[in-house]
Amino acid sequence: MKILGIIPARYASTRFPGKPLALIAGKTMIQRVYKQVLKAKCLSNIIVATDDERIFDHVVSFGGQAVMTSKHHSTGTERCLEASKKLSPHNEFDVIINIQGDEPLINPIQIDKLAACFKINETQIATLGKALTEDEDKNNPNIVKLVTDKAGKALYFSRYPIPYIREKEPDGMVFYKHLGLYAFNKGVLDDICNLKPTLLEKAESLEQLRWLENGYCIRVVFSDSESLAVDTPEDILKVENFIKASKL
Repeated sequence: MKILGIIPARYASTRFPGKPLALIAGKTMIQRVYKQVLKAKCLSNIIVATDDERIFDHVVSFGGQAVMTSKHHSTGTERCLEASKKLSPHNEFDVIINIQGDEPLINPIQIDKLAACFKINETQIATLGKALTEDEDKNNPNIVKLVTDKAGKALYFSRYPIPYIREKEPDGMVFYKHLGLYAFNKGVLDDICNLKPTLLEKAESLEQLRWLENGYCIRVVFSDSESLAVDTPEDILKVENFIKASKL
C-alpha cells in the first residue's frame, strides 16, 4: 500500500499571515512540521502543497518536496487533491493523508495510526480523536467535539458539547474532541471534492459534516497525544517553551 502525506501550507492566513515561514526556535514552522512527518513509518512520499513561491522555495531549500497549487481553494482537502494530481504518476498512491501544516510538534505515531485504518479494505476516510481533559472547556466552539458508534465510526461532529447531558451525567461518560488530521482512500478524495456544501456544514462550519451527510463513513482512531497548534503569533512562544522544556 502506497501512502502520500500532503502538508497544505497557505501563506494568507487571516489571523497569522505568512505562518508557515514563522520562526520557532530558529527553524520555520513548515520545516519543523516536515521533519516530524518524515519520522512516520507509513509514508511513501511527502509533499508540501502551497500557494506561495516563498514557501515553495523555502521547502526546496531544506531538501523538502513541494508543489504549487491554486490560491482559490476553499479547503485544505481541495488543495490536497490538486497537489496529488500534480505528481507523476499521480495515480500511484492508495491513500492520501492531509497533515496539518500548523502543528510543528505533530506526533508521527498518529500518522501511522491513521494509515493502519486502511488495512480494513472498506475504510473510506479516517481521522483522529482524543478524550477531553478536565481543564478543557466543552463549551469552547473552537474545540470540535465528536461522537462515534461502537465500531469507531463517526456519528457526528459539533462545536457544541455532544452528547448533551439532559439531567445527570452517566458514570463513565467521556467527551471526545476531534484532532484535524485526515486520511482518504484516493478515489474517495476525488469524490468528496466534487460535493456541494451542505446545510449542516454551513451551520457548524465543519467540512467533515458534508461527507457524513452524503453517506461517507469516517473511521475514528483515538490517540493519547496531542500537538500544539499555532493559530496566532502568540502561540509561537508556547511552542518554544515546550521545545525548551523538552530539549527538542
